[in-house]
Amino acid sequence: MKKYQGSYFSYFLMYMFYYLSMALFSGLISIYLMDKGYKASDVSLVVSCSFILSMITQPFIGNLCDRYDKKKVNGILLAIAGVFGVLFVLVDNIYLIALIYNIVLAILNGVNPIIERMATVSKHKYGLIRIWGTIGYASGTQVSGLIYRYISPEAMYLFFVLGMVLCSIGIFGTQDARAIEKTSGEKTSMKDVLFNKKLIFYLIIVCIFYGITNVNSLYLPAMYHHSGLTVSQATTVIFIGTMMELPVILLSRFYMNTIGNKQLLMLSFILLVFQFMTYAFIPNVVIQIIMTILTKSVATMAFIMINMKVVATIVDGAHQMSALSIVSTFKSFSSILFQAIAGYLIDLYSYQFFYVFLFVCAIIGLVLCILYKIPSGNEHRLFD
Repeated sequence: MKKYQGSYFSYFLMYMFYYLSMALFSGLISIYLMDKGYKASDVSLVVSCSFILSMITQPFIGNLCDRYDKKKVNGILLAIAGVFGVLFVLVDNIYLIALIYNIVLAILNGVNPIIERMATVSKHKYGLIRIWGTIGYASGTQVSGLIYRYISPEAMYLFFVLGMVLCSIGIFGTQDARAIEKTSGEKTSMKDVLFNKKLIFYLIIVCIFYGITNVNSLYLPAMYHHSGLTVSQATTVIFIGTMMELPVILLSRFYMNTIGNKQLLMLSFILLVFQFMTYAFIPNVVIQIIMTILTKSVATMAFIMINMKVVATIVDGAHQMSALSIVSTFKSFSSILFQAIAGYLIDLYSYQFFYVFLFVCAIIGLVLCILYKIPSGNEHRLFD
């Protein structure tokens, strides 16, 4: 047992099965519900409500993790998610389905920033841990399709429960970094965190980044399908792009610890500017595919790591879980707002006009990053 505590295998279990389970539970939700006879509007109701509940629960989960043992808090939360995973296959009423789906997604979204933080303070290299998240989600996407087709749609959610169990086993084996976080930085009150000017400015940047990247992820396959690609071809492009996260993660220690926060934020938005400019102004599918593979997942994966570095720089160690959860709350808020705008633009105008809008938003985000006054944060060295 002592050999398992803090072992690389425990982090493998935590990351691999957290992301695999996330893909199993949410990856095919639209197909699952529509095959049960529900309309697309019912699917939208279920999915959009999950962001609202996540906004409410994420700060609460982050505060619990700051006050109590992270491993116990997250273990209990994942156990609750597993129980609701079983209930999910037993209900047929759309409102009960929405309620249970929202509870599970709120828990998974609330646990996510804590899991990311646990990896950065472990004795193992962050990149060698985080790769299992990418592999897990990609594997979960493929496995869910196989289970759905060859076993049954309901079986996906039973395998999700198994994934929650394995993830919990991994969490309880991770290194206890509570003492490290408590002593890092100058201690402040939660009120000081909420009124931290650098955090407030950063939350605006977060809203723009996650708002435009989340709606892009939602509508990009549809845009490719509209351009003439088959569904399988479009998903293959997304899959290849997702695997581009691996070099970004594995090489993180070479750039995350040496390039300052401001420059990293600017680089992430520059990637978005080029990506959306291509979709909006270059109607060549081959060029668009190349740009998707080179920039889409690279920018979003890099921002996950940048987010942890920025929060470690501007918030004291005792409140970083709460701060990360606040960031996740604003991520959910921006997703709701931008989804409403995106659907309106696509329905009334076109995908091209939609991507012109995202291009303009990316330019605004880049300007805000240029104006943002923040220390480099290189002294934290989270990614060694």
